[in-house]
Amino acid sequence: MKPPAIGYLRRDISGVAQSWDETQIRSLAERLGYRFTKTVVFSERTVDPIRRLLEVVGTVEAAAVVTPSLAHLDHDVPDRLLAACDVVTVSPEMTHARTLPALPA
Repeated sequence: MKPPAIGYLRRDISGVAQSWDETQIRSLAERLGYRFTKTVVFSERTVDPIRRLLEVVGTVEAAAVVTPSLAHLDHDVPDRLLAACDVVTVSPEMTHARTLPALPA
């Protein structure tokens, strides 16, 4: 079975290109071998969007979050998101691999 992935975007960043961004997210996820489940859409007014995104990641047990660009994540991949799943950007096409906790010394 293919691992699940969700899309993520910010409405205020996508603007009129939101439908196109959603199509690009879905296409890339499927091309990379994920089972695309849904797109999470927030706005600039969403309180603690990463925490809320992590709740969705946990609920669907997503292996990856696919987003149009790092602009949708405030130009940086949050460590707490990378602790939960891979983060894939459409432009530039790049996979930021999930980080595993350090082994005790």
